[in-house]
Amino acid sequence: MKIAKPIMAFLVGVIFLGCSTVPLTGRKQFLAVSDSQINESAATSYRQLLTDPKTKVITGSSDAQRVKRVGNQLAAAIQRYLSQNGYGDQYSFQWEFNLIQSSEINAWCMPGGKVAVYSGILPITQDDAGLATVMGHEIGHAIAKHSAERISQQYVAQGLGAAVGVAANSSQSGLLKITNALYGTGSQLALLHYSRAQESEADRLGLTFMAMAGYNPNAAVGFWQRMAAKSGGGAPPEFLSTHPSDETRIRDIQARIPEAMKYYKQ
Repeated sequence: MKIAKPIMAFLVGVIFLGCSTVPLTGRKQFLAVSDSQINESAATSYRQLLTDPKTKVITGSSDAQRVKRVGNQLAAAIQRYLSQNGYGDQYSFQWEFNLIQSSEINAWCMPGGKVAVYSGILPITQDDAGLATVMGHEIGHAIAKHSAERISQQYVAQGLGAAVGVAANSSQSGLLKITNALYGTGSQLALLHYSRAQESEADRLGLTFMAMAGYNPNAAVGFWQRMAAKSGGGAPPEFLSTHPSDETRIRDIQARIPEAMKYYKQ
């Protein structure tokens, strides 16, 4: 049976893009969207959020400076690790760290290093190490390309024909719509939900990243215990939706701390 050229091109592209390995964990992943495509869409979506009249970006305060300071320390340590371990040419992140005024207990990192921390989570982070815990976790999602995996899964779910259309037309507008939908950037609340496996992988990466940046990974236990206490045993806050249970997450983090401590330099 003859395969149409556009479909063949898409299949070849998927095979090429699918050959990706997550740093540190070594997990193989399927990707049907390029880094340049998703990073461009994420940057556009991020800029739209920051310039939305409903969004209040906090600047000049000690908390805003802390977000940028901790973020930049994490970014420097991560980029150094990636470069030293052969991943340097796979990540062209243009890092940005912003604090957004909101009562929501939330934070996220878009592909390409676009980070937002909501002021509602700061009473739970408490200090630099707590902030490094949550930011390291969210950056872990971006380094592991979890958003690209989610988008790739959507392409597959929509059928090969739709995916071929995106691949053939290089439709950034279509990808931007998906990015906006995943992150809920039309509102104040980021809606992206990852699978439990992706959450656990981000926990593992985040622990190591905070250790690389000079933050004691043992502090992550206290942060997640405070998050668990905040939920009060009832419905979890949005930040914890679809995440592993509190007990499972804390137990797994404690088990991963010795691995992260190998990278810890005070």
